Amino acid sequence: MKTNRFLLAIGVLAMSFSGLNAQKIKGSDTVLPLSQKEAEAYGKKGGKVSVTGGGSGVGIAALMDGSTDIAQSSRKIKFTEKTKMSEAGKQVREVIVAYDAIAVVVNPNNKVSQLSRAQLEGIFTGKIKNWKEVGGDDMKIIVYSRETSSGTYEFFKESVLKNKNYASSVLSMPATGAIIQSVKQTKGAIGYVGLAYLNKEVKALKVSYNGKTYVKPSVANAKNKTYPVVRPLYYYYELKKEKQVKPYINFVLSSDGQNIVQNVGYIPVK
Repeated sequence: MKTNRFLLAIGVLAMSFSGLNAQKIKGSDTVLPLSQKEAEAYGKKGGKVSVTGGGSGVGIAALMDGSTDIAQSSRKIKFTEKTKMSEAGKQVREVIVAYDAIAVVVNPNNKVSQLSRAQLEGIFTGKIKNWKEVGGDDMKIIVYSRETSSGTYEFFKESVLKNKNYASSVLSMPATGAIIQSVKQTKGAIGYVGLAYLNKEVKALKVSYNGKTYVKPSVANAKNKTYPVVRPLYYYYELKKEKQVKPYINFVLSSDGQNIVQNVGYIPVK
C-alpha cells in the first residue's frame, strides 16, 4: 500500500514537472530558427517546448489572448500593445535573447554589390525604380518585403527608411523563406532577411549609412558594430507565468544556449 502511494506521489510530481516545462512559443519568423534549435536542445534536457512562427505582431497578439506562453519578437513591443496588456491586467516581461543583422539581398546575377541607406530608402519607397540608377543594368527593380505584422518590416522601416512609407508596388511576403525564394528566382529582385536565413541562393549587399564605408552583413561585423543594420531579438512573457517559462529562458541565456545563437547565425547577448 505504501509502495503504491509512493509511486502515485512520484507520478504526480512527474506530471507537475512536465507541466512546468511545457511551453508554447509563437511569433517572429526571424527568431523562429533560433527558437526551434533552442527548443530541440532544451528537449534533450527534459523540457517541452513547441515553436511556431507567423510574425512578431501575431506572437504578441497570442500572448495577449493567452494562446502562447512566450511571444518571440524581432521588434520591441509597441506602446499600444503594452497598454492593451496593462488594461487586461497583464504584466509583461521583456528579455533580449540575441541580436540580429538584417541583410539586404539581391539575385546572384545582379552586378550591384553595395548600396547606401539613402539608395535603399529610394528603392523601397519607390523613388528609385531601375537598377541603372544605382550602378546596375537597365532593369526594373522588383521589391520584396515582409508583411506588416512582421517585426522585421517594422525595424527596416524605422532604421533604413527613416519611418517613410514603403511604396505601394512593394510585394509583401508572408515569411522570410518566401523572400529568399522570390529573390532567387527574379533577376531584378531585392529584399531583406535576418542573417540566419542567408544562403548561396541570394547575394547579400554591403551597406553604408554614411555613404562612404560599405560593410557586408556578418556575425563578426555585427559584433564589432561596423555593420549598421543590427537589432535585438526579444522574448515576451506574462509575469504570472515566470515560474513556468524561466527554466527555458535561463537555458537560452546560458553558455550552451548562447552557443546555439551563434551557430544559428545570430549574435549572442554575452
